[in-house]
Amino acid sequence: MLSAVEQMSVSPVFVGRGSELAALDSALRRVGNGQPQALLIGGDAGVGKTRLLEEFLCKADAEGTVAMLGHCLEVGAEGLPYAPLATALRRLHRARRSELACAADGLEGHLARVLPEFGETDQEPNDEYSRARLFENLARLFERLSADRPLVLAIEDLHWSDRSTRELLGYLISTLHRARVLIIATYRTDDLHRRHPLRPFLAELERQRTVHRLELDRFGRPEVAAQLAGILGTDTPDPQLVDRILRRSEGNPFFVEELAASCTDGCYAGLSDSLRDILLVRVEALPEETQRVVRIAAEGGSRVEHELLAAVLDDSEDELLDALRTAVGANVLQPDKDGEGYRFRHALAREAVSDDLLPGERTRINRRYAAALEADPTLVRGDERPARLANYWYHAHAPARALPTALDAARAARRRNAFAEQLSLLERAIELWDEVDAEVLATTLRPHDWAETYPPCCCDPGACDPACERLRLVDVLAEALVAARRSGDRERGLSLAKRALKLTDEAENPLRAAWFRMNRARMLGHLNRNGTTEELGHALRLVEGRPPSAVQADVFALAAGQAMLYTPTGDDLARAERAVAIARQVGATGVELHARMTLGSLYAEFGEPERGIAELRAAVEAARGMPVPDLLTRGLNNLASMLANEGRLAEAVTLAREGLAVAGDLGMLRNTGAILAGNLAESLLLLGRVEEAAEVLAGWESDLRTEAFDPFLNRLRGELALRRGDLAAARELLRVCQATTDRRDQPQHLIPTAKLAVDLAGRGGQPLLAREALFAVLDGEIGRRDFRLLPLLARGAAVEADSRGLPAADRERPAVLARIAERLAAQRPVAPLHEGWALLAEAELARAGARDTPAHWAAAVERLRSTGLPYPLVLALHGAGGAAAATGEREAAAELLREAAELAERLGDRWLRGELDRLLHRLGANRGAPEGARAEPSEPEGPAAFHLTPRETDVLRLLTEGRTNRQIAEELFISPKTASVHVSNILAKLEVSGRGEAAALAHRLRLFPPSAPARAAVVGA
Repeated sequence: MLSAVEQMSVSPVFVGRGSELAALDSALRRVGNGQPQALLIGGDAGVGKTRLLEEFLCKADAEGTVAMLGHCLEVGAEGLPYAPLATALRRLHRARRSELACAADGLEGHLARVLPEFGETDQEPNDEYSRARLFENLARLFERLSADRPLVLAIEDLHWSDRSTRELLGYLISTLHRARVLIIATYRTDDLHRRHPLRPFLAELERQRTVHRLELDRFGRPEVAAQLAGILGTDTPDPQLVDRILRRSEGNPFFVEELAASCTDGCYAGLSDSLRDILLVRVEALPEETQRVVRIAAEGGSRVEHELLAAVLDDSEDELLDALRTAVGANVLQPDKDGEGYRFRHALAREAVSDDLLPGERTRINRRYAAALEADPTLVRGDERPARLANYWYHAHAPARALPTALDAARAARRRNAFAEQLSLLERAIELWDEVDAEVLATTLRPHDWAETYPPCCCDPGACDPACERLRLVDVLAEALVAARRSGDRERGLSLAKRALKLTDEAENPLRAAWFRMNRARMLGHLNRNGTTEELGHALRLVEGRPPSAVQADVFALAAGQAMLYTPTGDDLARAERAVAIARQVGATGVELHARMTLGSLYAEFGEPERGIAELRAAVEAARGMPVPDLLTRGLNNLASMLANEGRLAEAVTLAREGLAVAGDLGMLRNTGAILAGNLAESLLLLGRVEEAAEVLAGWESDLRTEAFDPFLNRLRGELALRRGDLAAARELLRVCQATTDRRDQPQHLIPTAKLAVDLAGRGGQPLLAREALFAVLDGEIGRRDFRLLPLLARGAAVEADSRGLPAADRERPAVLARIAERLAAQRPVAPLHEGWALLAEAELARAGARDTPAHWAAAVERLRSTGLPYPLVLALHGAGGAAAATGEREAAAELLREAAELAERLGDRWLRGELDRLLHRLGANRGAPEGARAEPSEPEGPAAFHLTPRETDVLRLLTEGRTNRQIAEELFISPKTASVHVSNILAKLEVSGRGEAAALAHRLRLFPPSAPARAAVVGA
């Protein structure tokens, strides 16, 4: 695609930049080997970024690489989204139409939002997830384009980029893990002031290992001499000329060319050292008529179409062509490679010409551009027209025209899912609002003409004020609020809602006020701030007792949905039912389906799981026919989660996989893919399909789309590490997980994280840490009846049972067991899995109090066996085997423990498998022996089984009593150093990592049984 490469340099010789070009070549080679790369090329204006990119793209194109080049436009920061992507794709469309069409097959409706040449846009709404779907489908397009050979996407002038372009670029860099794509972006370093939006963006990108940054330095004397030699056509330029130009240009290659051109024209003196004067010398040497054309072209934008320029100038065609030919011949203007217009040879030259305009002159020129474009909208491309017209009227200082065109441009930006640019344009409209006469507003702006996301009238049905037919500032604030929420700028959204509420009389417009309160609640929740409950409560009071409306149904549904995630009550269940009924009555289908999904989850919470599953299934089926993708993915995710919680894990796996496929097809992986992957991995882990679960988690290991669900995925990775016996890795993952979790988090995340902490502490011989994790939940605001507590209570009781005899843990144990028993008694399990967990918790409580019998464990085993799930059945079998051994039923114990060992193997739990092997060994039973077989112990039991010497046995006994090395030394009349050596030997022989774990193992295996008869110890998993 050589046509895509802009030939913008005067010098025929490419000077210097050898190391930078080598870096680009190296990056392209890595891309060819399947390692996507991104290079950020920075430097001062005129330092040679474009020339370097030009040389590289020419070389890459000659080698068969697909090259795409796009430019950011200065208008982009004010509402022209995705401009460089649109330019790059348009050029690719012209050069490789069939190849692009093949890659875009099935994605055309989404991609048309960036490039209209793809046809009609899809009919999906512009909702919170539409931008994510667009990004996902663009990433898929680049993956297809780079399937057979490397692809280079180059974007120039990133310092002018709009926010949507930056976010898309960041998304592509962070998610194209396997595509052979090289992304290159250039930007001016001297334009990056402290508050420039590109600065934090670059800093964030540099955190990724595939991103590299190149900074171009200015030329030294050898490079300037070589550049001048090429420009002047001589082997040895005059040394004095080299020195003079080096001094004045300060090594900037563009200034070198400008100064060389001046010298060639005989202008050796009189040049000012100021940048603007250097840049204007070439323009001021042009004929007056050509200068006029150049000045008007400068206000047209980074690129100006020939037909538009002709309409603005209103000159004869011959006169215009003569002036343009002169400007092009002087290398001030250059024909745009798209063949439609002109651009300045360098952006610095355009800026200098524009800055040299008089204030009134600039206003007049912009007014002429706006008038010409309004008279003939075909003068520019349709996708650019709204933003450019709004920009011209704004700089023409014509508020009455700038305001409606800003609203039109905002609507166009919304259609392209460019919500940040939509917000910017709406804020411009808000800024202009007071400058426009009220009569003009009343006659030219109507809410139904442009507002799609916010109901223009929130009055009670049947009581609409005629004033609602006139667009008001509060309507624009509402649309801006939605744009802020969708663009992720929730702080701005909160301030917009606050301003709108000041303009809204709650007594006259309660539904409008409720709508703003509801949106404030949503944004506060996303920001994890206090105030969500208060805002929702206020909204509920405003809609209560009013006639049915979509706003009322939405408020009820949101309130019920928020409660569902924490501690729902019967009132919340009733509220969800009302939301469904009202939404159905007023025809708000999307609100109805969201409310039905919430209602299904609440039915399960309140003891009717089958009814809840049926409700959710029906809502999912209805969502399949709706053009609202987040409805279907939410339904599939919630249904998979509910089935997993009920123990129907095979069904949950199928639904989670379907959800991931749907999310991928709809471009929703950025939003819901991570939580669907987490639910899938969790179900696979519980089923014992460990390698599949590990593969799912590994697929999201380096993905940056998962920020909101990092604690969830890290907790699952911690459980996987725990299974594999890597306690250090599990502790680190738990630490990272807990760093982003607090006591206000949702129970569905908080409780499993606490269970992982309890399991880790128990296996590490740290019962006090296990208690701390348990109490952090029990002391919180978790509902007294929450089936998710059952596994946590069971594991907390197991750690208490395992640590019996440890002095530090024994003191508070009665109170701890009472807390667990009291919380367990409050549960009302209805599903077989929940009943099994409750019976297991009761058995562990009995063991912790030294009063368990085989009957306790048999009840748990029977109930859990009916679920067909290896976990927690393995825990019940483990306990049952220990109980049978304690009563002397060695053969029954061996059979139970062998079954448990097989399940532990299936679950991939190496630590538990080792514990079971030790118990089998103490029974004298080979884990692989036939059923009923028995073997006599071949080695001694107790401490001798671990080959501990008598002295090490004495040390271990004192260690289990919590003694320090100094106390052990005093007791045994040895030195503390000798005691330390014995402790180290003991840890090695027991194959444990610390004193606490050694003590816990000794207690679990009853290596030092008390003098009174007691049952054999049972290890907890």
